[in-house]
Amino acid sequence: MEQQHNTSKNSLAKRWLSILGPGIITAALVFGPSKMTITSKMGADYGFALTWIIVVAISFMMVFTNMGARIGIARDESLLTLIRNKFGKPTSIIIGLGIFLVATSFQSGNATGVSLSVSEATGSDPKMWIVVFNVIGILLLFFKSFYVLLEKLMLALIIIMLFAFLSTAVMIQPAWADLAAGFIPSIPPGSIGLVIAFTASCFSIVGAFYQSYLVQSRKKLSANTETAQRQILGSRVGIFILGIMSAAVMVCAANTLHPQGVKLNSAAEMGKALEPLLGSYASHLFYIGLFGASFSSLIGNAVLGGSLLGDTFGYGNNLNHPMVKLFISLVMIFGSAIALIFNGLPLELIVFAQSITIFLVPIIGVVMFLIANDKGLMGDQSNKPLTKIWAILGLLILITLAFSNLYNLLLK
Repeated sequence: MEQQHNTSKNSLAKRWLSILGPGIITAALVFGPSKMTITSKMGADYGFALTWIIVVAISFMMVFTNMGARIGIARDESLLTLIRNKFGKPTSIIIGLGIFLVATSFQSGNATGVSLSVSEATGSDPKMWIVVFNVIGILLLFFKSFYVLLEKLMLALIIIMLFAFLSTAVMIQPAWADLAAGFIPSIPPGSIGLVIAFTASCFSIVGAFYQSYLVQSRKKLSANTETAQRQILGSRVGIFILGIMSAAVMVCAANTLHPQGVKLNSAAEMGKALEPLLGSYASHLFYIGLFGASFSSLIGNAVLGGSLLGDTFGYGNNLNHPMVKLFISLVMIFGSAIALIFNGLPLELIVFAQSITIFLVPIIGVVMFLIANDKGLMGDQSNKPLTKIWAILGLLILITLAFSNLYNLLLK
């Protein structure tokens, strides 16, 4: 009887992992060191004034992640294959290369985050750790059942981060009136760079794009496609977790760091946001959380960029294909090279790298939107009228931010 009970529990756990797996991976991809850095700076510099941007970015991310999941459910062909068939090979190559560049940009932040978490904790050279953990990441490619290992790793690291920040956010009891006022959209002087960086990293079109591949991978692993609605539920839960984590980090920083006028220049200073819960041990747990966020994103982001580049050039997106492994390794190598070159300004690099990606994502989002609107391809999984409205609004926001970022970078 006890054995049957344990078997039943294991079966239930596997079923939930099957449902939540793609959403968990997307959340872990998006919630990297960039999110921890940017949301910490938002709270430390502007208190609760930018809370509204978390709600906006998460809402639009939910719409596009849902769209990616439905594409994965509706079709057996990959999304880049659908783009190649509908818009031609040059368009699919531009999209694939664009995603590779976005992934490489994010990877520099991931490599920086990994090195910061270990070097500040041990007082060692951060450049050494950039190399060490990228080598470890590349070696992980040669493990069998890599997808399953990736899911379990990301789930464990997300739980650690979520527990630390949620516990602190609940314990410190934010000023509810100030928090409520933060839901009213406003852009305090000097905050536009953080607004753009947060939107670029949280409203991740590339992460939503990859959701279609994750759902298709899950369909192949399971003989029972169960389906559609449960996979979509999993994607929604993953993005909801992303929103909760972002809000918890910002609340901790707004309550603890903003009143002290702390300007973040290191991981140790970000760790002070956890002092109400952990006292002198706050920085140590923050290093663990930053490492978890960075390393899970370092692995997942490289898999995203490399596997989609493999699909772009006709090698497919199977992680066991030698060329796909090579492309994944290239994301890690290029990202770590950028991090090594700009090592003198690590936190600024993370924010800058995320804001740069805003130039590429509107094009990727428009093409994805057009695929999801095609009833001939999507059938009953095509975009409904309300989804179309929200998606168009999201794309307009991305285009507006791209022009705003261009102005800030070149004309100011």
